Amino acid sequence: KALRAIRLEDLRIPPAYSKTFLGPPHGIQVERDKLNKYGRPLLGCTIKPKLGLSAKNYGRAVYECLRGGLDFTKDDENVNSQPFMRWRDRFLFVAEALFKSQAETGEIKGHYLNATAGTCEEMLKRAVFARELGAPIVMHDYLTGGFTANTSLAFYCRDNGLLLHIHRAMHAVIDRQRNHGMHFRVLAKALRMSGGDHIHAGTVVGKLEGEREVTLGFVDLLRDDYIEKDRARGIYFTQDWVSMPGVFPVASGGIHVWHMPALTEIFGDDSVLQFGGGTLGHPWGNAPGAVANRVALEACVQARNEGRDLAREG
Repeated sequence: KALRAIRLEDLRIPPAYSKTFLGPPHGIQVERDKLNKYGRPLLGCTIKPKLGLSAKNYGRAVYECLRGGLDFTKDDENVNSQPFMRWRDRFLFVAEALFKSQAETGEIKGHYLNATAGTCEEMLKRAVFARELGAPIVMHDYLTGGFTANTSLAFYCRDNGLLLHIHRAMHAVIDRQRNHGMHFRVLAKALRMSGGDHIHAGTVVGKLEGEREVTLGFVDLLRDDYIEKDRARGIYFTQDWVSMPGVFPVASGGIHVWHMPALTEIFGDDSVLQFGGGTLGHPWGNAPGAVANRVALEACVQARNEGRDLAREG
């Protein structure tokens, strides 16, 4: 009662404690090896409209995006198991889309199948079904599902070769208020210990904009093995992860191809760039939207490798 508000900005996790956690099911390097994709950020797309499509039409949208050149498509966090599209139907049509696009492109493709459910048992049932279909990755809302459920799913994914994409739905309730709650960097550290191969981390540009230095601070906390204290970036303590695998930060929310030069400069290669409306809003359709994103990404990566600075050249 003596406090009107209190906020946790950061905490240091001692190596002796962090070593008691297994961390991400696979981590950045193992995921790249599984996907056989190197030297560039990965590309994703959240399927829109987020609610209302039938399972068959949903699978068609997934196929068009993956055929066009994206690495991943994604269930929106609101897509779960509703009367218009039950989860089992969606998983089946998406698996068909995955295999068809893989056969056409010769690349490994994935779709974040949302396994978030009302109980741990139901969540694991969905993850088991995804694995039986041959899907490479599942998705979990770690704050709405809870850390116990998330760690249980991370253990299952590690044991069964599934990648785990983490959505941060509900984070703003905890971290948005400036004088109360908890900063997202604390939630990010907790997630790295609980387990996840990808996590949404804001964009710096686009609609889910974050302060650039602060965002890059917790991106480093997700990816790097050892992070020095740097108050300008919001890192109040030196953090040693003692070889715990890194997590891919995911840039998602209101971004499109015009942001690509800035995104490749800000996030670097070890990131996932997700364009939902930025892919599906293309006037020529879903597949051309995916092609535009892939071409823009490869052009930016090539320019960077040649020593040019597209973010400043424009």
